[in-house]
Amino acid sequence: MSAATPAPPAAAPAARPAPGRKGDRPRRRGSLPGRVALYLTLSVLLLVFIAPMVWAVSGSFKPRGDIFEYPPNLIPSPATLENYGNLLSGQPFWRWFAISVTTALLATAVAVFVCALAGFAFAKYRFAGKRVLFSVMFSSLSVPFAVILVPLFVLVVKSGLSNPWFALIVPWVAPAFGIFMMQQYIIQSIPDEILEAARIDGASEFGIFLRVVLPLLRPPLGALAVWQFLQSYNSFLWPLVLISDTESYTLPLGLNILFRAENRSFDLVLPGAVLASVPTILVFLLLRKQLLEGLSTGAVKG
Repeated sequence: MSAATPAPPAAAPAARPAPGRKGDRPRRRGSLPGRVALYLTLSVLLLVFIAPMVWAVSGSFKPRGDIFEYPPNLIPSPATLENYGNLLSGQPFWRWFAISVTTALLATAVAVFVCALAGFAFAKYRFAGKRVLFSVMFSSLSVPFAVILVPLFVLVVKSGLSNPWFALIVPWVAPAFGIFMMQQYIIQSIPDEILEAARIDGASEFGIFLRVVLPLLRPPLGALAVWQFLQSYNSFLWPLVLISDTESYTLPLGLNILFRAENRSFDLVLPGAVLASVPTILVFLLLRKQLLEGLSTGAVKG
């Protein structure tokens, strides 16, 4: 009796051809007229947004009498650096610049850390009064800053903390928007199992936050850092109420002085605006990857 041989494996069923005609290529999303309309709309919006900056850069290199020439000429003829020289030599521009950049960077660093820590607490811990505290924090988003301006100023002065280098940072250290943003991202992207595994390994709660949570928050932290830097760097109302010494002005206040001068010094305002935009452009370029990832996370998760 011959040994039984294993049956040959059954042939795999042939894959069904994709529906549609043979040789069809995948169609692109959207029709051609729709894409054309979209690109035209985006191009118009780009021109609207970039036109003021282009005009400021062009005017900063023009003599004062040519800034408002008509028809406008975007290419300065002749181009001159005299406006920049007059601004840097005749005004305390670099002091204004240093105060604005330093306070904005400090406020951003503190705010990013505080928002991440508070968002982690709201997202992963249970404690008495959590819902009430979160509701109060979230409802503060609907309160304009001008409403709390005077009480905040009185509180800072009565506390003896009115030093500009400190007081300029106080309003931006714990923005409600940043706390809410961190809380939502942590809920969606950091599972409890990772935290439990870290606790089993003997990590402390603060160590879990520093070594586990923070590295996973790079995209939203980058987006929050860009937003917070712009908020602090472009702040005008709070420094206007707080600072009385011209030498301690921030850039928005300093440029406002030049604009409100009797002779409207546009030949100084325009180069000042161009130089003032450099830090914001650098921050965006350095954090653009984290910014785009952080802004797109909600859409992907949703």
